[in-house]
Amino acid sequence: MSNYNLKEIDTRAPKDVEKKHIKEATEKIVDDLNELQNLLYAEGKHAILVVLQGMDASGKDGAILNVFGRMNLQGVDVVSFKVPTAEELSHDFLWRIHKNAPAKGRIQIFNRSHYEDILVTRVHGWCDYDLAKKRMQAINDFEKLLQKHNCTQILKFYLHTSEKEQQERLQERVTNPQKMWKYNERDFEEAKLRSKYYEMYQDCFKNCNNPEWIIVPSDQNWYKEYVIAKTLRDTLKKLDMKYPSLASEKPKSE
Repeated sequence: MSNYNLKEIDTRAPKDVEKKHIKEATEKIVDDLNELQNLLYAEGKHAILVVLQGMDASGKDGAILNVFGRMNLQGVDVVSFKVPTAEELSHDFLWRIHKNAPAKGRIQIFNRSHYEDILVTRVHGWCDYDLAKKRMQAINDFEKLLQKHNCTQILKFYLHTSEKEQQERLQERVTNPQKMWKYNERDFEEAKLRSKYYEMYQDCFKNCNNPEWIIVPSDQNWYKEYVIAKTLRDTLKKLDMKYPSLASEKPKSE
């Protein structure tokens, strides 16, 4: 995608798609993913890193549950990167990230990621442009390392929600007993900084684009889940994986 102006990118599904058909397609894709993930694990030659980014309440947790929730837990991991601990701050910013990179045969999901260190830090002025530029180069080198030296396929999704949808979801955390555990009063303050976040995300998309970011219209969860599931399914199929035979040797670690 060459246009990364988030204000110009729709947050809703294309008008020519029908919810019923998309949900049916997603159900079939999720079934396919179960087999493909098993094949990935058995063959042990490739790794998958799924990066989920987005504004608060963009639906990262729901995407993880509904796209990856039926997979064999032996081959799927999820890590959520929150405010760094004192130990993490005493290392370089990628230290806590690299030790969570996926091993061959596994799918690793980052619920927020290394990109927080050039997003929220810049929005709040904790990281200036010069430092951000160095961090972006480090991120590019890190992702290149995973791709070239550990056969890692990296899928980077930005879950794109409208301001109206975000406010409705945040308010639901105040009124819905099943969602109250997600409530954080700071989320409402962060939401006011949407324009600043857009600016930093767009700079991130422009400078850290190998592999390119996938901007996912996410106001409707059924479409968001379809895009993520289909992208993952298509990526796994292109690997042309095969189950090892009795005579096959286990892949040697590099």
